[in-house]
Amino acid sequence: MIKLPGYVKALLKIALSAAALWYVFSKIDLAEVISIFKSVNYFWLLAATLLFVVSKLLSSLRLNVFFRNINCGLTEKSNLRLYLLGMYYNLFLPGGIGGDGYKVYLLNKKYQVKVKKLFQAVLLDRVNGVLALFVLAMLLTPFISVPEIYKYIGIALVPVAIVFYYAGIRFFFRDFSPGLHTTNLYSLGVQLAQLISAWFILMANHSHDQALSYLFLFLVSSIVATLPFTIGGIGSREITFLFGAEIMHLDIHLSIALSLLFYVITAFVSLFGIYYSLNEKALNLQHEIS
Repeated sequence: MIKLPGYVKALLKIALSAAALWYVFSKIDLAEVISIFKSVNYFWLLAATLLFVVSKLLSSLRLNVFFRNINCGLTEKSNLRLYLLGMYYNLFLPGGIGGDGYKVYLLNKKYQVKVKKLFQAVLLDRVNGVLALFVLAMLLTPFISVPEIYKYIGIALVPVAIVFYYAGIRFFFRDFSPGLHTTNLYSLGVQLAQLISAWFILMANHSHDQALSYLFLFLVSSIVATLPFTIGGIGSREITFLFGAEIMHLDIHLSIALSLLFYVITAFVSLFGIYYSLNEKALNLQHEIS
């Protein structure tokens, strides 16, 4: 297997993001998307931002549960600072390390916890979030315009996904079995908060029709955005909305506006992590006292 240098991976991610965005914007009327932006209701946009912040607070708490499983639990304040720094690196740095990799590096350096265990913690944190996204998406299938057979398949896949996840943890990641129900509840809270945030963005765009279909696409695009092929998910989320809107006969311009506004909110919140990037002493990581 060929191992690419970090700068090559970075260039590939940038290229894929740019290509996806170029394709999306070649298929839409950009002026119409801009007009949607101009008429946005800022009250609902602020509410969407606050819900996104809530989702990130819950994400931070979830990650710390995984850290505790490997005796690397941090105080909630210092873990939140590290999480915010990771958000900034994930979104703004196109290198091969990213925010998750930096967390692994920093905690290994400070507390001498094995890299393998730290990597498993941040990986399972991601997987746990994707599971919640998938479950919520499948639970929405009975309420959207898809063929009847897909509705039954969607509901049937929910228990299958949950069983596979629990089995995978029990057999391959036993260290992370304690607190499994807690992390699942946190993940459900995270994704519900982001789902409501997306709904508020629709409200900000004065859109009430077929809201559940747009929210289903949002969940699917969020799953796609977790794949490490683009910069902070930009491009992959938009192209998912483009194809999904065409298949489900939704307003393409509203779909892209929803995607871009959610990215803007993500970028705005993540930007606060630059403070800890420029001032590492302020990060002040503290181990949790048992």
